[in-house]
Amino acid sequence: MTRMPAFPSGLRPFSFRRKAPASGHIELKGERATYGQQSRSRILITILCFGLFYSVIGVRLVQYGLESEEMVASIGPADKLMASRPDLIDRNGEVLATDIRTVSLYAEPNKIVDPDEAVERLATVLPDLDVRTIYRKLSSSSRFQWLRRQLTPKQQSQILALGIPGIGFRPEKRRFYPGGPTAAYVVGHVNIDNKGIAGMEKYIDGQGLGDLAAAGLTVDESLEPVKLSIDLRVQSVVRDELAAAMQRYSAIAAGAVVLDIHTGEVIAMSSLPDYDPNNPVQALEKDRLNRMSAGTFEMGSTFKTFTIAMGLDSGLFNLNDRIDATKPLTIGGFTIHDFHATRRVLTIPEVFTHSSNIGSAKMADAVGIDGHKEFLTRLGLLTRMDTELPEIATPSQPREWKKINSMTIAFGHGVATTPLQTAVAGAALMNGGKLIEPTFLPRTAEEAERHAVQVISPKTSEEMRELMRDNVDHGSGRRAEVEGFRVGGKTGTAEKVVNGRYSNAVRFNAFLSAFPIDDPQYVVLVIVDEPKPEEGQHSATAGLNAAPMVGAIIRRSAAFLGVEPKFGDDGAIARLSY
Repeated sequence: MTRMPAFPSGLRPFSFRRKAPASGHIELKGERATYGQQSRSRILITILCFGLFYSVIGVRLVQYGLESEEMVASIGPADKLMASRPDLIDRNGEVLATDIRTVSLYAEPNKIVDPDEAVERLATVLPDLDVRTIYRKLSSSSRFQWLRRQLTPKQQSQILALGIPGIGFRPEKRRFYPGGPTAAYVVGHVNIDNKGIAGMEKYIDGQGLGDLAAAGLTVDESLEPVKLSIDLRVQSVVRDELAAAMQRYSAIAAGAVVLDIHTGEVIAMSSLPDYDPNNPVQALEKDRLNRMSAGTFEMGSTFKTFTIAMGLDSGLFNLNDRIDATKPLTIGGFTIHDFHATRRVLTIPEVFTHSSNIGSAKMADAVGIDGHKEFLTRLGLLTRMDTELPEIATPSQPREWKKINSMTIAFGHGVATTPLQTAVAGAALMNGGKLIEPTFLPRTAEEAERHAVQVISPKTSEEMRELMRDNVDHGSGRRAEVEGFRVGGKTGTAEKVVNGRYSNAVRFNAFLSAFPIDDPQYVVLVIVDEPKPEEGQHSATAGLNAAPMVGAIIRRSAAFLGVEPKFGDDGAIARLSY
């Protein structure tokens, strides 16, 4: 056997390998193969780490979901569910709205053993329960269902005594209005979640409370009460007199406002029919409308107050001028006549006291369309008011003012404004000629002065006070007189539109007044919608119903307003001579 020669030390034998297959694939060995295996291992480890991490998170989430919620069987010491609202108080500190603690009923359907039995037992405490809806909720696969919001303490204790598994209570806050409907349209109301949706409640949310509540920054905070300009005593008087008048005159609605002439503060404002904000669903019933600010009406002859003020302030007329009212006016196929026709030449004071449509129309015609429109705009009667109350309507007016429009607007037909607007404009005629936007928050005379706009001259204002007083002494406002308080005012009896035409059988009456008229402090405006003749009367004009309503309000509220009566000639306003 032949031996192979030996190789020197350190040398490896040379080995021959087979050729690579024809396919071209070569089996790689060494460092490159090792590096590829390490890369695959690292990727696999990374995937496993991420999978483990998210698996842990998923398991914890499932655990949290399966944990049983704490059953609240009574009202806890702190309310973490709903934001606090500030109390609303009147100008004297009387509470108009406040938060009270309550509880709401909920269910955990997954813990309900027998939905049928649960519904039957709940119905013994809550007989008005919607059985089908509650059964559907209790039979659902959800983990939480509201059953009834805002229970009384008695209802809570009765349900607790039933011992139904899966039933619990959560603490909440409920808005409570101690005065009920007394100041409903001013105060407003909140929804089930304690958010303001009407009146000053809505205004407060709009001032930032809503944003704070959404951010959870007002929970359990003791907020400063919000003081309103309303005097609850006067407010109660006003509402009481409106309710009595609606019954006495069989009217479909009535309203009134008491306004501070020098500050623009709304001391009282009521509109009937109203509602109880503790049961806000009533606000959705028919005819529930704040007619004083959210409704617009043709104010009838109360507008003659502004027409005559316009004529005097323009310099085209003075109190000694005379206007021919001997015969009706005919223009554009329409005839303008006087309700109480005198068929003679009238002085300017007589145009006012006799409420002459003819005289008012001629004064407006003398001023001209542009001047008439500008004057009413200056008094704020053609634009939307700027005040805190959200429910403010925009007045309506003709798209194109023609001569006939201006002449009918002169006596209160053709322009529809809110009664509150009319009162504000009336205050400007009484306080020396300064227009002050109304407010439902306290305001001093100094603060009001900074925002007041001079709209007529002080001389015109003084003359209008004289005319207003004379109308109570000798005109249609006699029944508004209150001994010792020197009332001045102007009636307004407007025909309402029925089927596109004015009807003399359906009326909207108003009385615009101020007292004490020699130094006016307050404006009182009353409206009564579709009054019927009182027993023993043959008509239902404003002088027969709206004027006495004003007198009754002043008689009962003057003491609360701090107005002292004066008797005799001391301080009495000078009488007109004509």
